Amino acid sequence: MHILFTVNAAWNIVNFRRPLVEALRSDGHRITVLAPPDDSVRELEALGCTFEPLEMDVQGLSPRRDLGLVLRLRRHFRRLAPDAVLSFTIKNNIYGALAARGTGVRFIPNVTGLGTAFLSTGLLQRTAEALYRTAFRPLDLVFFQNADDRDLFLARGLVRAEQAHLLPGSGIDLERFAPAPLPAGPEVRFLMIARLLRDKGVLEYVEAARALGAEGAPARFQLLGPLGAQNRTAISQEMVEAWQREGCIDYLGESSDVRHEIAAADCVVLPSYREGAPRTLIEAAAMARPLVATDVPGCRAVVDPGHNGLLCEVRDAASLAQACRDLIAAGPDRRAEMGRNGREKMAREFDQRLVIEAYRRALATPAERAG
Repeated sequence: MHILFTVNAAWNIVNFRRPLVEALRSDGHRITVLAPPDDSVRELEALGCTFEPLEMDVQGLSPRRDLGLVLRLRRHFRRLAPDAVLSFTIKNNIYGALAARGTGVRFIPNVTGLGTAFLSTGLLQRTAEALYRTAFRPLDLVFFQNADDRDLFLARGLVRAEQAHLLPGSGIDLERFAPAPLPAGPEVRFLMIARLLRDKGVLEYVEAARALGAEGAPARFQLLGPLGAQNRTAISQEMVEAWQREGCIDYLGESSDVRHEIAAADCVVLPSYREGAPRTLIEAAAMARPLVATDVPGCRAVVDPGHNGLLCEVRDAASLAQACRDLIAAGPDRRAEMGRNGREKMAREFDQRLVIEAYRRALATPAERAG
């Protein structure tokens, strides 16, 4: 079978879909990746994938450019003639589903998150919902990474119950992300791993760090993630440098392998406004780290409050600061216990084998209503 992956950045496949690619390759399938090119293309080719560059405006909201994307995707689908398209990220899901109509290609999207359109109100949100409803109507299967997003799509009539199937995020390699002992020392190290976007809660994290720093709390606040994201809510390099001069944040840059930074932390934090399935929290929990996150879709699927971490209010730096104080007050033994609980939860609910088997079943099942 020829399987085409499409996504808004090639690195997404390397970082989040590698186990699925490797499993499908081992099953004898031919894999092509259709995405805007970046530095990860060689790595994809080393995995045995064929890479096809996709021209798309990742950030913009121009109807004219997006119509052009539909036409380009349709040409790619007809030329490449895959047996199935596995799609990830918002534009690829919506416009790929529209492009697949009439081509005879089975299209299976994975709703990995809802993006800024669903964080807004008014025309933008209504437009996004109309596009999803139209694009997904003829599909036989739509994967979701958390129950909140699935239930929202069902409640608003964007998908039908028989279409919607739930996955445990992208899954986690439990051997690669093995438990690590908590670091010793008088300070509690908080680590936030994310793209530097306002929607990830970076500003609230900095405000919480300032508050605890002013109190003289025995804590350090570290930030790990790439600058320069193509996103309307991106944090500037100048702002990060100002935080470093102020002394409230240690910016660690970015890393292709976050295990070292997680192992050096006492707690991993993600005060995001909304998530699909937060990879950084899943990786940290697998490594037996307690978590602090916002009580929003995605995050609350990973964090059981009081069991493997704490939840705080969204867009609320004071609530986040209090959760960090509570983690400090819990002491090392309680933090270690929460970390162990998180590891057990990941093994039980988020093993990557669950995701791989779901895709294998989907590909082995004939589509009832393929567009």
